[in-house]
Formats: sequence, structure tokens, C-alpha cells
Amino acid sequence: MNAIETKESAVIKPTVANFCRASGQNLVARIEHTKQAILAEFRDVFEANEQLLRLALSEAEAMSWQTDYPFLVFPMLATEKAQAVAVWHARQRSMQRAPSA
Repeated sequence: MNAIETKESAVIKPTVANFCRASGQNLVARIEHTKQAILAEFRDVFEANEQLLRLALSEAEAMSWQTDYPFLVFPMLATEKAQAVAVWHARQRSMQRAPSA
């Protein structure tokens, strides 16, 4: 009976491992797809300084992976961070254009 239990356990483990691996890869791919969509949405706002946007999205991704539900948290967090960077970028541009006193 031990031999049968061992064979059954051996068969189940790779299947579970493969399922977990595939689920993880799917989650990473979906987050990457969402990141690219947000990047495309905000790309025009940043013109030449796209690196700021990429950094904000990477930070949002890292923060979302620290939660129990990264795919649920990431889109909103990434959008909020991208908007914050867009506001900061616009403020910097307006300050550069303003005549100095």
C-alpha cells in the first residue's frame, strides 16, 4: 500500500507544481500587460522623460507583490502613481516656463 500511495503522491505533486507554475506565469503576464497598457496611456504626457513613468510603474508593481492580491491591487496603484508623476512632471514644466523674479 505504501508503494501505491507513493506513486499517487508522485503523480499529484508534478501536476500541482505545474498548475502553480502556470498560474504564476499567467499572473506575471497579466501584470506586465496591464503595465504596458498604463505606460501607453501616459506615454504622451511624459514626452522625453518616460523613465519617470517606468520607475513609478515598477514601484507600483513591487508594492502590489507585497499584498495577497497583486493583480487586484496593481492596476489602481499603478494608475495612481502614474497620475502623481504626471502632476509632478507638469508642475516641473510650469516652473521652468515661469519667468524668474
